[in-house]
Amino acid sequence: MTRFFLTGCALAALAACQPAIPDSAAGVGFDNIHNSPEARAQREAELTGNALPNPQAVSDETIPAAPTVAAAPLATTPTAAPVATTATATVATAPAQSEAADIARETQAALNAASLNSGVKPVDASPSNPAPTVFSNPGISDENSFDAVEDRRSIEDDAARRERNKAQYTVVETTAVPTRSGNAGPNIVAYALSTKNPVGVKQYNRLNLKSAAQLQAACDKYPSPDLAQMAFLEKGGPKKDRLGLDPDGDGFACDWDPTPFRSVSGN
Repeated sequence: MTRFFLTGCALAALAACQPAIPDSAAGVGFDNIHNSPEARAQREAELTGNALPNPQAVSDETIPAAPTVAAAPLATTPTAAPVATTATATVATAPAQSEAADIARETQAALNAASLNSGVKPVDASPSNPAPTVFSNPGISDENSFDAVEDRRSIEDDAARRERNKAQYTVVETTAVPTRSGNAGPNIVAYALSTKNPVGVKQYNRLNLKSAAQLQAACDKYPSPDLAQMAFLEKGGPKKDRLGLDPDGDGFACDWDPTPFRSVSGN
């Protein structure tokens, strides 16, 4: 009994899952509103030209009549008009001709005045004037022109000339660089390498009796810090500061700094 019951349930489930079969008697497209008999009749009426327009598309406004424009009669030109135009053109041309004549007279007067002042008549620029005379400059050498020198010298003359020039050459032999004699002053490079203290660190006692302006004026006497350092060493530096160039007692005059020399040597 249970087997029959389960078999019936399975058949009922299969029947519920089976899709519905459309009715073939209804025809194709008859269930669409656009394919209804009323819609087809409306389209046929539109194609044949008997379709009624939409009532909302009809306007009750009246179109006003187009205005009429009357053609104006052509005005006749009087016979005296061309005469007046010609007279106007003649009057307008007269000042231009008068101005050109004035310019010509002024130009001629200026040329005459220039000829009277210099005694030489100015040259009128005209294509009919003869070409100016070309003067040769005797100061320019023509040695590079073979056509110019072939009639003046022969090959043998040139060879003899080269030999004479060669005999006048002076050959300077190279020699060793001469050594400096005498005392050239303190060697600031050697002094920089012999010191170890940084700039501004006091190494020597100084008796500062001068003001800051006086100390700056003492340094301004030298074109460069190197020259100030050389003068400082010549006058007993670094132990003594007779010139007042080392007020902080670090052994370096004015703004002289030994760091670049130390960095090159690796110290």
